[in-house]
Amino acid sequence: AAKGGTDESPPSTTAPANGGAKKTHLYNPTSRPTYRPRLNYCCWTILIILILILLAAITGTVLYVLYRPHRPSFTLASFRIHRLNLTTSADSASSHLSTLFNLTISSKNPNAYLSFSYDPFTVSCVSSDGDVFLGNGTLPAFFSGSKSETTFRGVAVATSSDVDAETMNGLRPELKKKKGFLLKVEMDTRVMVKMGSLKSKKVGIRVTCDGIKGIVPKGKSPAVANVFGAKCGVDLRIKIWRWTF
Repeated sequence: AAKGGTDESPPSTTAPANGGAKKTHLYNPTSRPTYRPRLNYCCWTILIILILILLAAITGTVLYVLYRPHRPSFTLASFRIHRLNLTTSADSASSHLSTLFNLTISSKNPNAYLSFSYDPFTVSCVSSDGDVFLGNGTLPAFFSGSKSETTFRGVAVATSSDVDAETMNGLRPELKKKKGFLLKVEMDTRVMVKMGSLKSKKVGIRVTCDGIKGIVPKGKSPAVANVFGAKCGVDLRIKIWRWTF
């Protein structure tokens, strides 16, 4: 028996019913799976794009080597001046310009595998500096096959219009030159290029023939302009695949 006090026994511990110790799960942020981007997918995508670009470049190079594309050429074969009159009213208040030109124009396609399809042309005749408009006309649409040449005769270019004093003062001294006056012809249209089954979009083209030396006709006979020094340049940018010519 205890003397003068209470018998204190240590607390009893009851084991879990299943006989095992209870485990505590702690949160560990480092236990999450590491995120890895899909590097393989990105690499394959880039590789496929590079291969397609390489194939396109190789195809364009092969086409250029095989076909050797060249621009079409134009020639002004003849230029006749039937009428070129600059008249002034009695009071010198107004002036009138009346012209009539007759042209022969040739177009040549030097390509063996390329063809050109032209829309109708707008033909304009201006002074060499481009300040004085001398007349306009048209050229019909046509198809230029490979290694072919097309010639248009009797292309009429004319005008009948009033001119201001500044234009008259600049043009009259030119018309009086014994060696003739310089003028140029500009032709504008749209063209489509065909190469086998490939077709380009229609693009604008300007043909400029300068270096023409004309004289004022005397009497009823037309004056023949000197076109031996005339050169026709073609401002054309055609792009097939990656090649521009």
